[in-house]
Amino acid sequence: MTDRLKALSDAGVSIWLDDLSRDRLTSGNLAELIETKSVVGVTTNPTIFAAALSDGDSYAGQLQGLTDVDEAIRLATTTDVRDAADLLKPIYDRTGGFDGRVSIEVSPELAHDTDATVAEAQKLYDIVGRENLLVKIPATKAGIPAIAEVIGRGISVNVTLIFNEDRYREVMDAYLTGLETADAAGRDLSSIHSVASFFISRVDVEIDARVTALGREDLKGKAAIANAQVALGAFEEVFGSERFAALKAKGANPQRPLWASTGTKDPSYPDTLYVSELVASNVVNTMPEKTLNAFADHGDIGPRMEGTAGDGRAVLKEITDAGVDLDDAFQVLEDEGVEKFIVSWKELQETVRRALA
Repeated sequence: MTDRLKALSDAGVSIWLDDLSRDRLTSGNLAELIETKSVVGVTTNPTIFAAALSDGDSYAGQLQGLTDVDEAIRLATTTDVRDAADLLKPIYDRTGGFDGRVSIEVSPELAHDTDATVAEAQKLYDIVGRENLLVKIPATKAGIPAIAEVIGRGISVNVTLIFNEDRYREVMDAYLTGLETADAAGRDLSSIHSVASFFISRVDVEIDARVTALGREDLKGKAAIANAQVALGAFEEVFGSERFAALKAKGANPQRPLWASTGTKDPSYPDTLYVSELVASNVVNTMPEKTLNAFADHGDIGPRMEGTAGDGRAVLKEITDAGVDLDDAFQVLEDEGVEKFIVSWKELQETVRRALA
């Protein structure tokens, strides 16, 4: 076991891999990462699967004879997710469902359609057929009621594309509403889990460009971590509330923050920045393998995040006072996030279309 990653895990951070492919499964690579690098979960998204299926040969046999592109995509991706879920099942059992999780995302083309998102989430849950699945639903305005509905059905959810505190609070409210619905229906609350994926590096990319344009380069590289500090404070508040306490007494689990997009995009920043500076208990950090390996090699654990929400708010206020419209920046990030996944989804469709031709 890699010492640095074990220390990170011991500090309370669940380490998940932000990647999945047929080759990772069949080569034993994912099993090795679980065994040697403290990986206890897997996340996927349309971009990841577009890259995996473009590699082609691993999926050719399974797709042979199929004619419907979306059916072929669903078959290939759910097979990978099911196999990864089986590999991670011992961790799921050992941690009471907190880890040993695999995520699969509803089509990003449904991001602004509540009913279609709910229907697709149910379909993916039924097809994969594994209790350690997390269905990914974006935190768009249409996604919020879908999250409440899907949680209410007893399906565990990874809420994705969260960029700011206001939307995050809506996400947590949707989770609690879903738990209350599930409880009223007599469901076992202890079997329902959720993570809330707060995107990190993309925040710095957007805000850095804005502060640079304002001549405030001293504020570069500060927004993303401050934003996460504020998010953790909101998590501590909501899941320390009387509303959650009533659900917890019936077996409910907190919806843990998940730090996503944790590979640095600015080469001038340390390649482990969004791991070292985001250490707290009861959080998940999902990393691309490059970031995982970088931390294993030279990562250090920075100061803990608990109790730093005030520091984060002070930094965000400084950025606002410098002239940055944070509400606009966060909306741009959400819109771009959905659009990037739609582009990847269309690339995935085109790759499969060529394979079926």
